Amino acid sequence: MRQQIIAILLIFTSYFGFAQNSEIQAESYYKKGEFLKALIIYQNLYKEKPKSYKYVDKLVDIHQQLEQYIEAQNIITTQLARKRDPELVISLGYNYQLIDSLDRANELYEEAVAFAETKPYYVYTIAKKFEDYSLLDQAIRLYEKGKSNTIDRNYNIQLARIYGDLGNVEKMFENYIEYVEYKPNYLSNIKRAISDFISENRDNENNIYLRRALLKKIQQEPQPYWYEMLSWLYVQEKAYSKSFIQEKALYKRNPESLDRIIDLANMARKDNDDDTAKDIFNYVLETTQDKTTAVTAHQYILEIDTKNADKKMLIQIDETYQKLFENYGKSAFTIPLQLAYGKFLAFNKKDTKAATDFLKESLKLDIRYYRKAKIKLLLADILVLQEKFNEALIFYSQIQAEMKNSTIAQEARFKVAKTSYYKGDFDWAESQLKILKSSTSQLIANDALDLKLLITDNKFEDSLQTSLKLYAKADLYAFQNKIDDAISLLDIILEEHKTENIIGQALFQQAKLYESKQQYLKAEANYQNILTNYGEGILTDDAKFYLAELYNTHLVKPEEAKELYEKIIFEHQDSIYFIEARKKFRMLRGDSIN
Repeated sequence: MRQQIIAILLIFTSYFGFAQNSEIQAESYYKKGEFLKALIIYQNLYKEKPKSYKYVDKLVDIHQQLEQYIEAQNIITTQLARKRDPELVISLGYNYQLIDSLDRANELYEEAVAFAETKPYYVYTIAKKFEDYSLLDQAIRLYEKGKSNTIDRNYNIQLARIYGDLGNVEKMFENYIEYVEYKPNYLSNIKRAISDFISENRDNENNIYLRRALLKKIQQEPQPYWYEMLSWLYVQEKAYSKSFIQEKALYKRNPESLDRIIDLANMARKDNDDDTAKDIFNYVLETTQDKTTAVTAHQYILEIDTKNADKKMLIQIDETYQKLFENYGKSAFTIPLQLAYGKFLAFNKKDTKAATDFLKESLKLDIRYYRKAKIKLLLADILVLQEKFNEALIFYSQIQAEMKNSTIAQEARFKVAKTSYYKGDFDWAESQLKILKSSTSQLIANDALDLKLLITDNKFEDSLQTSLKLYAKADLYAFQNKIDDAISLLDIILEEHKTENIIGQALFQQAKLYESKQQYLKAEANYQNILTNYGEGILTDDAKFYLAELYNTHLVKPEEAKELYEKIIFEHQDSIYFIEARKKFRMLRGDSIN
Protein backbone atom coordinates (compact mmCIF):
# COMPACT_ATOMS: atom_id res chain seq x y z
CA MET A 1 0.00 0.00 0.00
CA ARG A 2 2.79 2.39 0.94
CA GLN A 3 4.54 1.75 -2.40
CA GLN A 4 1.29 2.44 -4.29
CA ILE A 5 0.90 5.79 -2.52
CA ILE A 6 4.50 6.70 -3.32
CA ALA A 7 3.95 5.72 -6.98
CA ILE A 8 0.82 7.89 -7.17
CA LEU A 9 2.66 10.82 -5.60
CA LEU A 10 5.52 10.44 -8.07
CA ILE A 11 3.10 10.39 -11.01
CA PHE A 12 1.27 13.46 -9.65
CA THR A 13 4.54 15.31 -9.00
CA SER A 14 5.84 14.40 -12.45
CA TYR A 15 2.62 15.59 -14.09
CA PHE A 16 2.55 18.79 -12.08
CA GLY A 17 6.16 19.50 -12.99
CA PHE A 18 5.44 18.81 -16.67
CA ALA A 19 2.38 21.09 -16.65
CA GLN A 20 4.32 23.84 -14.88
CA ASN A 21 7.20 23.64 -17.36
CA SER A 22 4.76 23.63 -20.28
CA GLU A 23 3.04 26.72 -18.93
CA ILE A 24 6.38 28.52 -18.52
CA GLN A 25 7.32 27.62 -22.10
CA ALA A 26 3.92 28.78 -23.41
CA GLU A 27 4.21 32.09 -21.57
CA SER A 28 7.70 32.58 -22.98
CA TYR A 29 6.38 32.07 -26.53
CA TYR A 30 3.49 34.45 -25.79
CA LYS A 31 5.78 37.23 -24.59
CA LYS A 32 7.93 36.85 -27.70
CA GLY A 33 4.83 37.16 -29.91
CA GLU A 34 5.14 33.53 -31.11
CA PHE A 35 1.40 33.00 -30.69
CA LEU A 36 1.03 29.82 -32.76
CA LYS A 37 3.59 27.99 -30.62
CA ALA A 38 1.97 29.27 -27.43
CA LEU A 39 -1.47 28.28 -28.74
CA ILE A 40 -0.54 24.60 -29.19
CA ILE A 41 0.75 24.29 -25.62
CA TYR A 42 -2.23 26.14 -24.08
CA GLN A 43 -4.66 23.97 -26.06
CA ASN A 44 -3.07 20.85 -24.52
CA LEU A 45 -3.21 22.40 -21.04
CA TYR A 46 -6.85 23.39 -21.63
CA LYS A 47 -7.73 19.79 -22.58
CA GLU A 48 -6.33 18.65 -19.22
CA LYS A 49 -8.18 21.40 -17.31
CA PRO A 50 -11.16 22.60 -19.41
CA LYS A 51 -12.66 24.55 -16.49
CA SER A 52 -9.52 26.60 -15.79
CA TYR A 53 -10.31 30.28 -16.33
CA LYS A 54 -6.58 30.95 -16.60
CA TYR A 55 -6.24 28.77 -19.71
CA VAL A 56 -9.56 29.99 -21.12
CA ASP A 57 -8.41 33.62 -20.88
CA LYS A 58 -5.06 32.82 -22.50
CA LEU A 59 -6.62 30.88 -25.38
CA VAL A 60 -9.18 33.62 -26.05
CA ASP A 61 -6.45 36.26 -25.97
CA ILE A 62 -4.16 34.30 -28.34
CA HIS A 63 -6.99 33.60 -30.82
CA GLN A 64 -7.82 37.33 -30.78
CA GLN A 65 -4.15 38.21 -31.34
CA LEU A 66 -4.24 35.85 -34.36
CA GLU A 67 -7.58 37.39 -35.47
CA GLN A 68 -9.25 33.99 -35.04
CA TYR A 69 -12.43 35.49 -33.62
CA ILE A 70 -14.75 32.53 -34.28
CA GLU A 71 -12.41 30.19 -32.37
CA ALA A 72 -12.31 32.66 -29.47
CA GLN A 73 -16.11 32.94 -29.50
CA ASN A 74 -16.53 29.16 -29.46
CA ILE A 75 -14.35 28.80 -26.35
CA ILE A 76 -16.24 31.58 -24.53
CA THR A 77 -19.72 30.30 -25.43
CA THR A 78 -18.75 26.77 -24.32
CA GLN A 79 -17.82 28.15 -20.92
CA LEU A 80 -20.92 30.38 -20.72
CA ALA A 81 -23.12 27.36 -21.38
CA ARG A 82 -21.85 25.95 -18.08
CA LYS A 83 -22.13 29.19 -16.11
CA ARG A 84 -23.17 32.73 -17.07
CA ASP A 85 -20.01 34.32 -15.64
CA PRO A 86 -20.02 38.16 -16.07
CA GLU A 87 -16.28 38.26 -16.82
CA LEU A 88 -16.76 35.86 -19.72
CA VAL A 89 -19.75 37.91 -20.85
CA ILE A 90 -17.38 40.90 -21.13
CA SER A 91 -14.85 38.77 -23.02
CA LEU A 92 -17.56 37.74 -25.48
CA GLY A 93 -18.64 41.38 -25.84
CA TYR A 94 -15.09 42.41 -26.56
CA ASN A 95 -14.77 39.68 -29.16
CA TYR A 96 -17.85 41.11 -30.91
CA GLN A 97 -16.31 44.57 -30.65
CA LEU A 98 -13.20 43.35 -32.46
CA ILE A 99 -15.34 42.32 -35.45
CA ASP A 100 -17.26 45.64 -35.31
CA SER A 101 -20.51 44.15 -33.97
CA LEU A 102 -20.80 47.07 -31.55
CA ASP A 103 -24.52 46.74 -30.78
CA ARG A 104 -24.09 43.11 -29.68
CA ALA A 105 -20.94 44.08 -27.75
CA ASN A 106 -22.77 46.83 -25.86
CA GLU A 107 -25.67 44.49 -25.03
CA LEU A 108 -23.22 42.09 -23.38
CA TYR A 109 -21.43 44.93 -21.54
CA GLU A 110 -24.78 46.10 -20.17
CA GLU A 111 -25.52 42.55 -19.02
CA ALA A 112 -22.26 42.53 -17.03
CA VAL A 113 -23.04 45.96 -15.55
CA ALA A 114 -26.54 44.84 -14.56
CA PHE A 115 -25.06 41.77 -12.84
CA ALA A 116 -22.81 44.05 -10.74
CA GLU A 117 -25.79 46.22 -9.82
CA THR A 118 -27.66 43.22 -8.43
CA LYS A 119 -24.54 41.87 -6.72
CA PRO A 120 -22.47 44.94 -5.66
CA TYR A 121 -19.66 42.88 -4.18
CA TYR A 122 -18.70 41.83 -7.71
CA VAL A 123 -18.10 45.46 -8.74
CA TYR A 124 -14.31 45.32 -8.48
CA THR A 125 -13.95 41.98 -10.33
CA ILE A 126 -16.19 43.03 -13.21
CA ALA A 127 -14.80 46.57 -13.45
CA LYS A 128 -11.27 45.17 -13.47
CA LYS A 129 -12.22 42.99 -16.45
CA PHE A 130 -13.42 46.09 -18.27
CA GLU A 131 -10.10 47.73 -17.44
CA ASP A 132 -8.19 44.73 -18.84
CA TYR A 133 -9.84 45.41 -22.20
CA SER A 134 -9.31 49.20 -21.88
CA LEU A 135 -13.09 49.69 -21.67
CA LEU A 136 -12.54 52.52 -19.23
CA ASP A 137 -15.92 54.25 -19.52
CA GLN A 138 -17.68 51.05 -18.42
CA ALA A 139 -15.15 50.57 -15.60
CA ILE A 140 -15.77 54.13 -14.40
CA ARG A 141 -19.55 53.57 -14.43
CA LEU A 142 -19.17 50.49 -12.26
CA TYR A 143 -16.75 52.03 -9.79
CA GLU A 144 -18.94 55.12 -9.45
CA LYS A 145 -22.00 52.93 -8.80
CA GLY A 146 -19.94 50.88 -6.36
CA LYS A 147 -19.10 54.00 -4.36
CA SER A 148 -22.79 54.57 -3.62
CA ASN A 149 -23.99 50.93 -3.48
CA THR A 150 -21.24 49.40 -1.28
CA ILE A 151 -20.67 51.70 1.66
CA ASP A 152 -18.03 49.44 3.23
CA ARG A 153 -15.87 49.46 0.06
CA ASN A 154 -13.94 52.26 -1.57
CA TYR A 155 -13.07 52.60 -5.26
CA ASN A 156 -11.39 56.01 -5.28
CA ILE A 157 -7.91 54.60 -5.97
CA GLN A 158 -9.17 52.68 -9.02
CA LEU A 159 -11.06 55.71 -10.31
CA ALA A 160 -8.12 58.02 -9.73
CA ARG A 161 -5.83 55.72 -11.70
CA ILE A 162 -8.27 55.49 -14.63
CA TYR A 163 -8.88 59.24 -14.71
CA GLY A 164 -5.12 59.75 -14.68
CA ASP A 165 -4.75 57.41 -17.66
CA LEU A 166 -7.47 59.36 -19.47
CA GLY A 167 -5.75 62.67 -18.76
CA ASN A 168 -8.61 63.94 -16.58
CA VAL A 169 -6.30 65.20 -13.87
CA GLU A 170 -8.95 67.21 -12.01
CA LYS A 171 -11.13 64.10 -11.49
CA MET A 172 -8.02 62.11 -10.59
CA PHE A 173 -7.13 64.61 -7.82
CA GLU A 174 -10.75 64.61 -6.65
CA ASN A 175 -10.68 60.84 -6.13
CA TYR A 176 -7.27 60.80 -4.48
CA ILE A 177 -8.42 63.51 -2.07
CA GLU A 178 -11.56 61.51 -1.26
CA TYR A 179 -9.34 58.51 -0.56
CA VAL A 180 -7.16 60.53 1.83
CA GLU A 181 -10.35 61.46 3.66
CA TYR A 182 -11.29 57.75 3.76
CA LYS A 183 -7.83 56.57 4.85
CA PRO A 184 -5.59 59.43 6.11
CA ASN A 185 -2.77 56.96 6.85
CA TYR A 186 -2.32 56.49 3.09
CA LEU A 187 -1.32 60.13 2.57
CA SER A 188 2.32 59.29 1.76
CA ASN A 189 1.22 56.79 -0.91
CA ILE A 190 -1.11 59.36 -2.45
CA LYS A 191 1.65 61.98 -2.58
CA ARG A 192 3.84 59.52 -4.44
CA ALA A 193 1.01 58.72 -6.84
CA ILE A 194 0.37 62.36 -7.79
CA SER A 195 3.98 63.56 -7.77
CA ASP A 196 4.38 62.87 -11.53
CA PHE A 197 1.46 65.20 -12.24
CA ILE A 198 2.91 68.14 -10.30
CA SER A 199 5.43 70.67 -11.58
CA GLU A 200 7.83 73.12 -9.93
CA ASN A 201 5.84 75.78 -11.78
CA ARG A 202 3.06 76.96 -9.46
CA ASP A 203 1.10 78.25 -12.49
CA ASN A 204 0.94 74.77 -13.99
CA GLU A 205 -2.71 73.83 -14.51
CA ASN A 206 -2.41 70.65 -12.42
CA ASN A 207 -0.85 72.53 -9.51
CA ILE A 208 -3.72 75.02 -9.61
CA TYR A 209 -6.31 72.19 -9.58
CA LEU A 210 -4.75 70.56 -6.55
CA ARG A 211 -4.09 73.79 -4.67
CA ARG A 212 -7.70 74.95 -5.09
CA ALA A 213 -9.07 71.58 -4.01
CA LEU A 214 -6.92 71.51 -0.86
CA LEU A 215 -7.67 75.11 0.10
CA LYS A 216 -11.38 74.34 -0.27
CA LYS A 217 -10.99 71.29 1.98
CA ILE A 218 -9.14 73.33 4.61
CA GLN A 219 -11.97 75.89 4.62
CA GLN A 220 -14.67 73.22 4.87
CA GLU A 221 -12.94 70.76 7.18
CA PRO A 222 -9.53 71.85 8.57
CA GLN A 223 -8.07 68.38 9.13
CA PRO A 224 -4.29 68.00 9.66
CA TYR A 225 -3.83 65.89 6.53
CA TRP A 226 -5.08 68.74 4.29
CA TYR A 227 -2.45 71.09 5.75
CA GLU A 228 0.20 68.42 5.31
CA MET A 229 -0.79 67.81 1.70
CA LEU A 230 -0.83 71.52 0.87
CA SER A 231 2.55 71.94 2.54
CA TRP A 232 3.89 69.11 0.38
CA LEU A 233 2.55 70.81 -2.76
CA TYR A 234 4.29 74.07 -1.84
CA VAL A 235 7.56 72.17 -1.33
CA GLN A 236 7.26 70.71 -4.85
CA GLU A 237 6.91 74.30 -6.07
CA LYS A 238 9.87 75.35 -3.90
CA ALA A 239 7.55 77.83 -2.19
CA TYR A 240 9.08 77.11 1.21
CA SER A 241 7.67 80.19 2.93
CA LYS A 242 4.12 79.09 2.03
CA SER A 243 4.86 75.56 3.16
CA PHE A 244 6.08 77.03 6.46
CA ILE A 245 2.67 78.63 7.04
CA GLN A 246 1.00 75.21 6.69
CA GLU A 247 3.58 73.53 8.91
CA LYS A 248 3.05 76.12 11.64
CA ALA A 249 -0.68 75.49 11.48
CA LEU A 250 -0.01 71.75 11.82
CA TYR A 251 2.35 72.27 14.74
CA LYS A 252 -0.14 74.44 16.62
CA ARG A 253 -2.72 71.67 16.34
CA ASN A 254 -0.27 69.04 17.55
CA PRO A 255 2.79 70.62 19.24
CA GLU A 256 4.63 67.36 19.93
CA SER A 257 7.57 67.52 17.53
CA LEU A 258 9.36 70.16 15.45
CA ASP A 259 10.94 67.54 13.18
CA ARG A 260 8.78 68.38 10.16
CA ILE A 261 9.52 72.09 10.53
CA ILE A 262 13.26 71.46 10.89
CA ASP A 263 13.20 69.22 7.80
CA LEU A 264 11.51 72.03 5.88
CA ALA A 265 14.16 74.51 7.04
CA ASN A 266 16.90 72.19 5.79
CA MET A 267 15.19 71.78 2.42
CA ALA A 268 14.96 75.56 2.06
CA ARG A 269 18.61 75.92 3.12
CA LYS A 270 19.84 73.32 0.63
CA ASP A 271 17.82 75.03 -2.09
CA ASN A 272 19.45 78.38 -1.23
CA ASP A 273 16.23 79.96 0.05
CA ASP A 274 18.23 81.40 2.92
CA ASP A 275 15.67 83.98 4.09
CA THR A 276 12.96 81.36 4.57
CA ALA A 277 15.41 78.92 6.17
CA LYS A 278 16.46 81.59 8.70
CA ASP A 279 12.83 82.47 9.44
CA ILE A 280 12.07 78.82 10.14
CA PHE A 281 15.16 78.26 12.31
CA ASN A 282 14.32 81.42 14.29
CA TYR A 283 10.80 80.05 14.82
CA VAL A 284 12.37 76.82 16.07
CA LEU A 285 14.48 78.82 18.55
CA GLU A 286 11.39 80.66 19.80
CA THR A 287 9.43 77.44 20.17
CA THR A 288 11.73 74.64 21.30
CA GLN A 289 12.59 73.68 24.85
CA ASP A 290 15.14 71.13 23.70
CA LYS A 291 18.80 72.22 23.94
CA THR A 292 20.04 70.00 21.12
CA THR A 293 17.41 71.40 18.75
CA ALA A 294 18.24 74.96 19.79
CA VAL A 295 21.99 74.47 19.24
CA THR A 296 21.33 72.96 15.80
CA ALA A 297 19.11 75.89 14.83
CA HIS A 298 21.74 78.40 16.00
CA GLN A 299 24.40 76.55 14.00
CA TYR A 300 22.43 76.61 10.76
CA ILE A 301 21.57 80.30 11.15
CA LEU A 302 25.26 81.10 11.59
CA GLU A 303 26.20 79.00 8.56
CA ILE A 304 23.62 80.87 6.46
CA ASP A 305 24.90 84.24 7.71
CA THR A 306 28.47 83.20 6.89
CA LYS A 307 27.74 82.63 3.20
CA ASN A 308 28.00 86.25 2.07
CA ALA A 309 29.48 87.85 5.17
CA ASP A 310 31.97 90.72 4.91
CA LYS A 311 34.81 91.20 7.41
CA LYS A 312 32.64 93.12 9.85
CA MET A 313 29.94 90.47 9.73
CA LEU A 314 32.51 87.70 10.21
CA ILE A 315 33.59 89.33 13.49
CA GLN A 316 29.98 89.45 14.67
CA ILE A 317 29.47 85.79 13.73
CA ASP A 318 32.63 84.86 15.67
CA GLU A 319 31.26 86.66 18.71
CA THR A 320 27.96 84.81 18.40
CA TYR A 321 29.79 81.47 18.34
CA GLN A 322 31.62 82.47 21.52
CA LYS A 323 28.37 83.40 23.26
CA LEU A 324 26.85 80.05 22.29
CA PHE A 325 29.82 78.20 23.80
CA GLU A 326 29.39 80.28 26.98
CA ASN A 327 25.70 79.31 27.13
CA TYR A 328 25.96 75.65 26.12
CA GLY A 329 29.56 74.79 26.94
CA LYS A 330 32.10 72.69 25.02
CA SER A 331 31.24 69.04 25.46
CA ALA A 332 30.12 66.01 23.48
CA PHE A 333 26.72 67.70 23.28
CA THR A 334 28.07 70.65 21.23
CA ILE A 335 30.52 68.80 18.95
CA PRO A 336 28.54 69.67 15.77
CA LEU A 337 28.72 73.35 16.76
CA GLN A 338 32.44 73.02 17.48
CA LEU A 339 33.02 71.48 14.05
CA ALA A 340 31.06 74.30 12.42
CA TYR A 341 33.16 76.87 14.30
CA GLY A 342 36.43 75.17 13.35
CA LYS A 343 35.40 75.22 9.71
CA PHE A 344 34.33 78.86 10.03
CA LEU A 345 37.70 79.88 11.46
CA ALA A 346 39.71 78.06 8.78
CA PHE A 347 37.68 78.56 5.62
CA ASN A 348 35.94 81.87 6.29
CA LYS A 349 38.13 83.86 8.68
CA LYS A 350 41.24 82.26 7.10
CA ASP A 351 42.69 81.77 10.59
CA THR A 352 43.96 78.21 10.22
CA LYS A 353 46.07 78.34 13.40
CA ALA A 354 43.10 79.34 15.56
CA ALA A 355 41.00 76.64 13.88
CA THR A 356 43.63 73.95 14.46
CA ASP A 357 44.18 74.95 18.10
CA PHE A 358 40.44 75.01 18.76
CA LEU A 359 39.82 71.58 17.21
CA LYS A 360 42.76 69.99 19.01
CA GLU A 361 41.15 71.12 22.28
CA SER A 362 37.91 69.49 21.13
CA LEU A 363 39.81 66.22 20.62
CA LYS A 364 40.68 66.19 24.33
CA LEU A 365 37.02 65.92 25.32
CA ASP A 366 35.56 62.63 26.52
CA ILE A 367 33.79 61.72 23.29
CA ARG A 368 33.22 58.62 21.18
CA TYR A 369 35.48 57.48 18.35
CA TYR A 370 33.06 58.61 15.64
CA ARG A 371 33.03 62.20 16.93
CA LYS A 372 36.82 62.14 17.27
CA ALA A 373 37.02 60.92 13.68
CA LYS A 374 34.85 63.83 12.50
CA ILE A 375 37.17 66.28 14.25
CA LYS A 376 40.28 64.61 12.81
CA LEU A 377 38.77 64.70 9.34
CA LEU A 378 38.24 68.47 9.59
CA LEU A 379 41.70 68.97 11.12
CA ALA A 380 43.24 67.09 8.21
CA ASP A 381 41.23 69.18 5.72
CA ILE A 382 42.59 72.33 7.35
CA LEU A 383 46.14 70.95 7.10
CA VAL A 384 45.54 70.35 3.38
CA LEU A 385 44.33 73.94 3.20
CA GLN A 386 47.73 74.94 4.61
CA GLU A 387 49.46 72.48 2.23
CA LYS A 388 50.79 70.50 5.19
CA PHE A 389 50.08 67.31 3.31
CA ASN A 390 52.09 64.81 5.34
CA GLU A 391 50.48 65.88 8.63
CA ALA A 392 47.06 65.67 7.00
CA LEU A 393 47.78 62.14 5.78
CA ILE A 394 48.57 61.08 9.36
CA PHE A 395 45.10 62.14 10.55
CA TYR A 396 43.35 60.54 7.58
CA SER A 397 45.26 57.29 8.19
CA GLN A 398 44.32 57.32 11.88
CA ILE A 399 40.66 57.54 10.95
CA GLN A 400 40.99 54.57 8.60
CA ALA A 401 42.67 52.51 11.32
CA GLU A 402 40.23 53.48 14.09
CA MET A 403 36.97 53.29 12.10
CA LYS A 404 37.64 50.36 9.74
CA ASN A 405 35.09 49.72 6.99
CA SER A 406 32.85 52.63 8.06
CA THR A 407 31.68 55.34 5.70
CA ILE A 408 33.88 57.90 7.43
CA ALA A 409 36.90 55.59 6.95
CA GLN A 410 36.10 55.40 3.24
CA GLU A 411 35.80 59.17 3.15
CA ALA A 412 39.22 59.41 4.81
CA ARG A 413 40.68 57.03 2.23
CA PHE A 414 39.29 59.20 -0.56
CA LYS A 415 40.87 62.25 1.05
CA VAL A 416 44.18 60.36 1.25
CA ALA A 417 43.91 59.83 -2.50
CA LYS A 418 42.93 63.48 -3.08
CA THR A 419 45.82 64.73 -0.93
CA SER A 420 48.28 62.48 -2.78
CA TYR A 421 46.86 63.83 -6.03
CA TYR A 422 47.38 67.42 -4.82
CA LYS A 423 51.00 66.48 -4.02
CA GLY A 424 51.50 65.04 -7.51
CA ASP A 425 51.82 61.46 -6.23
CA PHE A 426 49.44 60.13 -8.85
CA ASP A 427 50.35 56.43 -8.61
CA TRP A 428 49.55 56.25 -4.89
CA ALA A 429 46.37 58.27 -5.39
CA GLU A 430 45.28 55.88 -8.13
CA SER A 431 45.90 52.81 -5.98
CA GLN A 432 43.64 54.21 -3.23
CA LEU A 433 40.93 55.17 -5.71
CA LYS A 434 40.81 51.64 -7.15
CA ILE A 435 39.79 50.35 -3.71
CA LEU A 436 37.08 53.00 -3.37
CA LYS A 437 35.29 52.11 -6.60
CA SER A 438 33.23 49.62 -4.60
CA SER A 439 32.58 51.97 -1.68
CA THR A 440 29.26 51.50 0.11
CA SER A 441 28.76 55.26 -0.24
CA GLN A 442 27.63 55.94 -3.82
CA LEU A 443 28.83 59.54 -3.57
CA ILE A 444 32.35 58.48 -2.54
CA ALA A 445 32.40 55.75 -5.21
CA ASN A 446 31.38 58.26 -7.91
CA ASP A 447 33.94 60.85 -6.78
CA ALA A 448 36.64 58.17 -6.65
CA LEU A 449 35.81 56.97 -10.16
CA ASP A 450 35.86 60.53 -11.55
CA LEU A 451 39.28 61.28 -10.02
CA LYS A 452 40.69 57.92 -11.10
CA LEU A 453 39.59 58.51 -14.70
CA LEU A 454 41.16 61.98 -14.64
CA ILE A 455 44.50 60.56 -13.47
CA THR A 456 44.45 57.46 -15.70
CA ASP A 457 43.53 59.42 -18.83
CA ASN A 458 46.22 62.06 -18.36
CA LYS A 459 49.20 60.74 -16.43
CA PHE A 460 50.91 59.29 -19.54
CA GLU A 461 50.55 62.39 -21.72
CA ASP A 462 54.16 63.37 -21.01
CA SER A 463 56.87 61.88 -18.84
CA LEU A 464 56.90 64.93 -16.52
CA GLN A 465 53.11 64.95 -16.13
CA THR A 466 53.23 68.73 -16.36
CA SER A 467 49.62 69.40 -17.35
CA LEU A 468 48.21 66.98 -14.76
CA LYS A 469 50.32 68.60 -12.04
CA LEU A 470 49.07 72.04 -13.08
CA TYR A 471 45.50 70.77 -13.05
CA ALA A 472 45.93 69.24 -9.58
CA LYS A 473 47.39 72.52 -8.34
CA ALA A 474 44.41 74.42 -9.78
CA ASP A 475 42.13 71.93 -8.01
CA LEU A 476 43.94 72.65 -4.75
CA TYR A 477 43.56 76.39 -5.28
CA ALA A 478 39.83 75.89 -5.79
CA PHE A 479 39.70 73.95 -2.49
CA GLN A 480 41.58 76.81 -0.82
CA ASN A 481 39.04 79.26 -2.31
CA LYS A 482 41.79 80.92 -4.39
CA ILE A 483 39.49 81.04 -7.39
CA ASP A 484 41.42 83.57 -9.48
CA ASP A 485 44.66 81.60 -9.02
CA ALA A 486 42.90 78.40 -10.05
CA ILE A 487 41.48 80.04 -13.19
CA SER A 488 44.93 81.40 -14.12
CA LEU A 489 46.55 77.97 -13.81
CA LEU A 490 43.86 76.44 -15.97
CA ASP A 491 44.52 79.18 -18.53
CA ILE A 492 48.16 78.02 -18.69
CA ILE A 493 46.99 74.47 -19.44
CA LEU A 494 44.63 75.73 -22.14
CA GLU A 495 47.39 77.78 -23.77
CA GLU A 496 50.41 75.48 -23.44
CA HIS A 497 48.90 71.97 -23.66
CA LYS A 498 46.38 72.33 -26.48
CA THR A 499 46.94 68.87 -27.94
CA GLU A 500 46.42 66.95 -24.68
CA ASN A 501 43.34 65.11 -23.42
CA ILE A 502 43.15 67.26 -20.31
CA ILE A 503 41.93 70.32 -22.24
CA GLY A 504 38.27 69.30 -22.07
CA GLN A 505 38.53 68.72 -18.33
CA ALA A 506 40.31 72.07 -17.83
CA LEU A 507 37.58 73.90 -19.77
CA PHE A 508 34.88 72.22 -17.70
CA GLN A 509 36.56 72.91 -14.36
CA GLN A 510 37.23 76.52 -15.33
CA ALA A 511 33.59 76.98 -16.39
CA LYS A 512 32.40 75.88 -12.94
CA LEU A 513 34.84 78.34 -11.34
CA TYR A 514 33.52 81.13 -13.57
CA GLU A 515 30.02 80.26 -12.41
CA SER A 516 31.11 80.52 -8.76
CA LYS A 517 32.27 84.08 -9.55
CA GLN A 518 29.00 84.77 -11.42
CA GLN A 519 30.92 85.25 -14.67
CA TYR A 520 28.24 83.42 -16.60
CA LEU A 521 29.19 84.48 -20.14
CA LYS A 522 32.71 83.14 -19.67
CA ALA A 523 31.29 79.89 -18.31
CA GLU A 524 28.98 79.68 -21.34
CA ALA A 525 31.92 80.10 -23.71
CA ASN A 526 33.79 77.23 -22.02
CA TYR A 527 30.83 74.85 -22.18
CA GLN A 528 30.27 75.74 -25.84
CA ASN A 529 33.97 75.12 -26.52
CA ILE A 530 33.68 71.61 -25.06
CA LEU A 531 30.61 70.81 -27.17
CA THR A 532 32.14 72.24 -30.35
CA ASN A 533 35.66 70.83 -30.10
CA TYR A 534 35.43 67.92 -27.65
CA GLY A 535 31.91 66.68 -28.39
CA GLU A 536 32.94 63.02 -28.44
CA GLY A 537 34.56 63.11 -24.98
CA ILE A 538 33.27 61.81 -21.67
CA LEU A 539 32.26 65.33 -20.57
CA THR A 540 29.70 65.88 -23.33
CA ASP A 541 26.62 65.19 -21.19
CA ASP A 542 28.13 67.18 -18.30
CA ALA A 543 28.72 70.19 -20.53
CA LYS A 544 25.22 69.97 -22.03
CA PHE A 545 23.55 69.75 -18.64
CA TYR A 546 25.57 72.53 -16.99
CA LEU A 547 25.08 74.80 -19.99
CA ALA A 548 21.35 74.04 -19.97
CA GLU A 549 21.21 74.92 -16.27
CA LEU A 550 23.12 78.13 -16.99
CA TYR A 551 20.62 79.11 -19.68
CA ASN A 552 17.67 78.10 -17.52
CA THR A 553 18.68 79.82 -14.27
CA HIS A 554 21.02 82.72 -15.05
CA LEU A 555 21.12 83.70 -18.73
CA VAL A 556 17.33 83.52 -19.25
CA LYS A 557 17.48 81.51 -22.49
CA PRO A 558 14.72 78.92 -21.96
CA GLU A 559 14.60 77.74 -25.59
CA GLU A 560 18.34 77.04 -25.66
CA ALA A 561 18.04 75.26 -22.30
CA LYS A 562 15.12 73.15 -23.56
CA GLU A 563 17.09 72.10 -26.64
CA LEU A 564 20.03 70.93 -24.53
CA TYR A 565 17.83 69.05 -22.05
CA GLU A 566 16.19 67.31 -25.02
CA LYS A 567 19.59 66.27 -26.39
CA ILE A 568 20.45 64.65 -23.06
CA ILE A 569 17.13 62.76 -23.11
CA PHE A 570 17.64 61.36 -26.61
CA GLU A 571 21.43 61.10 -26.85
CA HIS A 572 22.51 60.27 -23.28
CA GLN A 573 19.95 57.86 -21.78
CA ASP A 574 22.57 56.42 -19.41
CA SER A 575 23.66 59.85 -18.11
CA ILE A 576 23.32 60.68 -14.41
CA TYR A 577 21.56 63.85 -15.58
CA PHE A 578 18.89 62.00 -17.59
CA ILE A 579 16.05 62.12 -15.02
CA GLU A 580 16.65 65.76 -14.07
CA ALA A 581 17.00 66.78 -17.73
CA ARG A 582 13.70 65.10 -18.60
CA LYS A 583 11.98 66.85 -15.72
CA LYS A 584 13.35 70.28 -16.69
CA PHE A 585 12.59 69.70 -20.38
CA ARG A 586 8.95 68.87 -19.68
CA MET A 587 8.59 71.86 -17.41
CA LEU A 588 10.02 74.23 -20.06
CA ARG A 589 7.80 72.65 -22.72
CA GLY A 590 4.81 73.35 -20.50
CA ASP A 591 3.64 69.78 -20.13
CA SER A 592 0.63 69.40 -17.86
CA ILE A 593 2.05 66.07 -16.64
CA ASN A 594 5.57 66.23 -15.37
